[in-house]
Amino acid sequence: MLHLTRRIAVAVLLSAALPLPYAAAQDKSVTVFAAASMRNALDDANAAYTKATGVKVVASYAASSALAKQIESGAPADIFVSADLKWMDYLIEKKLIATESRVNLLGNKLVLIAPLASKLDTVTIGKPFDLAQLAGDGRIAVADVRAVPAGLYAKAALEALDGWKAAEPKLAMAENVRATLSFVARGETPVGIVYETDAKVEPKVKIVGTFPDGSHPPVTYPVAAIAASKNADVAGYLAFLRSAPAKAIFEKNGFSFLIKPVS
Repeated sequence: MLHLTRRIAVAVLLSAALPLPYAAAQDKSVTVFAAASMRNALDDANAAYTKATGVKVVASYAASSALAKQIESGAPADIFVSADLKWMDYLIEKKLIATESRVNLLGNKLVLIAPLASKLDTVTIGKPFDLAQLAGDGRIAVADVRAVPAGLYAKAALEALDGWKAAEPKLAMAENVRATLSFVARGETPVGIVYETDAKVEPKVKIVGTFPDGSHPPVTYPVAAIAASKNADVAGYLAFLRSAPAKAIFEKNGFSFLIKPVS
């Protein structure tokens, strides 16, 4: 009992000895719901933010559609980063976003990928584009074309390039773009459609073609605060995402930075 009392006393003394700002920083955190394709880049940005401020970032990655529905259901998030405008607009219509905090932060490209060992090399993507024939007897990996941004972009591109009707029966739809990437990396499908940034982080795939910009809506990542959040650190985190150091991190990971850095 005496030893236990001493341990408690030591713990109390140590905690009392910590500078108050440091102790408070250890308890601070922001929760970010972000599109699956953001994982590598945002993990890097979050690490830099925490190093600079002491504020921890808790990130949850999934399809933007799934995250938006979770936020609508009351999931405790402070920030939402979507891979398209649709799901951010959806939450704004539901009055769940602090609209004044919204900014269209990043851009990306839509690419065609194949397993690294594939005989496919360079594919010219133009109109008409017969992706079904290119897949042969195999299937085409895409994110869910009914809701997930990467799938919506892919469907729009195939429709614009007159390839949708033939490709649709061959689609192997995944829950998000990273799952799509895994299909191709494991050799389960001969081709897939993902973002350029995803392809660059997976050594088992290669980019064989890039979809023309005009074939689909621009791949845009809006970011905003959740209206119900009372977290005092949200403003600082959003400011960091718009900063020059964050710009360098995102561009290193292959994203385009769509705004002028605020600092």
